[in-house]
Amino acid sequence: MSEESTEAGCHEYHELARRDFLTLAGGIGVSALLPTWLPKVVMAQSSSGTRDIIVSVFLSGGTDGLSLVVPFGDPDYYTGRPNIAIARPDAAGAGPKAVALDNFFGFSPGMAPLMGAYSNGDLLVAHATGSVDSSRSHFDAQRYIEVGKPRDARIAGGWLGRHLATSTPMRADASLRGMSFTGGLPQTLAGGPKSLPIPSPATFAIGGSATTAASRAQWLSANHASTINPVSSNALDATNTIALLQRINFTGYAAANGASYPNSGFGQALRSTAALIKADVGVEAIHAFNGGWDTHATQGPVATLDGGYMHGKMLDLASALAAFHADVIQGTTSYGVTVVVISEFGRNARENGNRGTDHGRGNVAFAMGKKINGGRVLTNGWPGLARENLESGQDLRVTLDHRDILAEIVQNRLGNSNLSVVFPDFTPRFRNVTKV
Repeated sequence: MSEESTEAGCHEYHELARRDFLTLAGGIGVSALLPTWLPKVVMAQSSSGTRDIIVSVFLSGGTDGLSLVVPFGDPDYYTGRPNIAIARPDAAGAGPKAVALDNFFGFSPGMAPLMGAYSNGDLLVAHATGSVDSSRSHFDAQRYIEVGKPRDARIAGGWLGRHLATSTPMRADASLRGMSFTGGLPQTLAGGPKSLPIPSPATFAIGGSATTAASRAQWLSANHASTINPVSSNALDATNTIALLQRINFTGYAAANGASYPNSGFGQALRSTAALIKADVGVEAIHAFNGGWDTHATQGPVATLDGGYMHGKMLDLASALAAFHADVIQGTTSYGVTVVVISEFGRNARENGNRGTDHGRGNVAFAMGKKINGGRVLTNGWPGLARENLESGQDLRVTLDHRDILAEIVQNRLGNSNLSVVFPDFTPRFRNVTKV
């Protein structure tokens, strides 16, 4: 699932991480994604002026959104978390404090690197959001997020794969439209045409001796050139992608605007994403996992508490996203770029007996880009953290369906109005997430 640490987490999350939760559906064709009962699909047309590249980030493990973005204006936040709550921005003393976003919400100190993007109006924070399904299973909740519909085993592919399947390529000659930094294609991108799992684009190659790599690639191209589709096109796309990535200087990539990516798995994935986007090779969707958020004990949301485990996680996440903002979103690229960040569920509103939090419901999500209506915290009415307002007496309620955010981005930034295909049996309510 991620090369990030999984030292924190329950048994299910560790098992899920070991299994890598990767779909085997990468070969699903477009026809399997578009049921015959649907109305005719209108393929989204390509235009560098109107369609963005999307970077999708999944925070696996169930992120504690109440630590990432602190509702310091709700006194019940402090009642329910006597040991791990993050102090108000105006709290007395010299200890760690939240960084105010408005008069109610604030970033944890670990998320502070994102203040520049937020102040610039390029970062939207959505709170009390998540899946409408109440599952607290890592496996089920992540699947429902990735396929775009809960509790339906018939759904093929993922929401981002179906977007690509109903869009014309942004570049007609692109051999690679979607990719993930994983060892196998994740459910989110499953079914996407010309989509591949590429853990390390700098070293992507056919396995075997380097001395025979060129001859083996030549043999594969020649051998499959006359075979039937989809075998022929898939094989040629794979070999063309290897050649394409070898022409990009990932190792020597120099970020713009003084941006510095963390030397972590996630930081280097975003650095490679930046290099890939700036190479202008036709990639439209890039997906990355950032794992290790299953914080049942000694959560450590600030550096001074229990070793600061979660603080370190937040600092790595925020620093990588801030570098990407400076480098790509504020930099000059041929295409616009939108970033979305989401997790499978939040954590309990009240801390447990081990200074951690257990599986919960409502969470926080982020959208970042020049055409994102940012610089604010979006809620569909704050549900409150008093015990009588909590779901099942323990969780922040989900008052904002995460698909509302994604669907608006798919239509307004990715130029795809086939929302009934991308998110089956769902009618989104747009929330003014995008400027256009």
